[in-house]
Amino acid sequence: MHVKAATTATYAAFIGSGFAFASWASRIPQVRDSLGLDAGALGLVLLAIAAGSLLALPLSGPVVTRIGSSRTVISMAVLLGVGLTVAALGSLAGVVPVVIGLFLLGFANGAWDVAMNVQGTVVERHLGRSIMSRFHAGFSLGTVAGALAGAAMVALHVPVAAHLTGVAIVVVLGVAWHARRFIPDHDESGPLADDDAPKTGALAAWREPRTLLVGVFVLAFAFAEGVGNDWISVAAIDGHHVSAAYGTLAFAAFLTAMTAGRWFGPGLLDRYGRTPVVRVLALIGIAGVALFVFGPSPAYAYAGTLLWGLGASLGFPVGMSAGGDDPRKAAGRVSVIASIGYCAFLAGPPTIGFLGDHLTVLRALIVVAALLTMAMLIAGAVRPPAPRPAVREADALEVV
Repeated sequence: MHVKAATTATYAAFIGSGFAFASWASRIPQVRDSLGLDAGALGLVLLAIAAGSLLALPLSGPVVTRIGSSRTVISMAVLLGVGLTVAALGSLAGVVPVVIGLFLLGFANGAWDVAMNVQGTVVERHLGRSIMSRFHAGFSLGTVAGALAGAAMVALHVPVAAHLTGVAIVVVLGVAWHARRFIPDHDESGPLADDDAPKTGALAAWREPRTLLVGVFVLAFAFAEGVGNDWISVAAIDGHHVSAAYGTLAFAAFLTAMTAGRWFGPGLLDRYGRTPVVRVLALIGIAGVALFVFGPSPAYAYAGTLLWGLGASLGFPVGMSAGGDDPRKAAGRVSVIASIGYCAFLAGPPTIGFLGDHLTVLRALIVVAALLTMAMLIAGAVRPPAPRPAVREADALEVV
């Protein structure tokens, strides 16, 4: 019963995070107009979210290790609610309060992300089957719900301040209530001997070769996901000369395939294992990118977006699961992996933009296939480590 409640609570944390973030994103045009910002100024304001997340991600490992994923998610939900409210009300006052609110939102979102992924690995361990990718599918569903609700608020002419303040209250109350049902991150009264406990803090994960390799693996898949989110519509419109509506349809196809892959992926992971599945998906993603970039007609491009989305679907959640293989060190490792992986979401837009100025945006997307090729080669890093052989009592007596 505790595991079932924790599973529901973890879904709530992922969905709530996606809903809150998409709710803010859905009102960016109105905030821009209210503050009178041009594109360059808006970009600088939005960097506050990235700055907050970058600061939070490496700090979140020690925090989660010290106070646990439940308390971290609860406290970060409250902080996110404060940040969202400050940003919403700040849109009526000026740029400075909006930047402050977005920095708090980004910081809370980064630490919340690590904590809920740690809890996801705990739930996986108790269930004895792969479920992490479904939690990430929950995040995707949360973003869709937030975007649709935001569109409705815009259509009904609901003020930004009222809309986002309402979202903040709902998310804080809902997520905080559910997060109380998280399972402890590790059993303090379990059979681990004192000398088996980790001797170093969570920051020691930055010196572990496997953890760093998993981080690079996640970075490659995160790059494929982030670039798809940011550039598929633009590339379809500019490169394949489709209308704006059909460009949005290509993006929707990408999101649909990625969400479906995350929802149905656990069965494949349990049956075939992490490494074979993600290698096949990387190949599918490479084929999808190639078809999107070099396809001779829009029909090929749409097929490519489906394959691209499917291929990118499981890399990030599988990397989080790999970080949580050892419950004693999960918080630090997930923090490191997320910190490395999230660099892709920051590097993706400017990288494609720079290459697009020289090669066209459509041709620049081939870099996604290159990174997925690298991920396929290092996918062995996400394979669960072999369990240590148990020491028989008779052998122990002989040693004594």
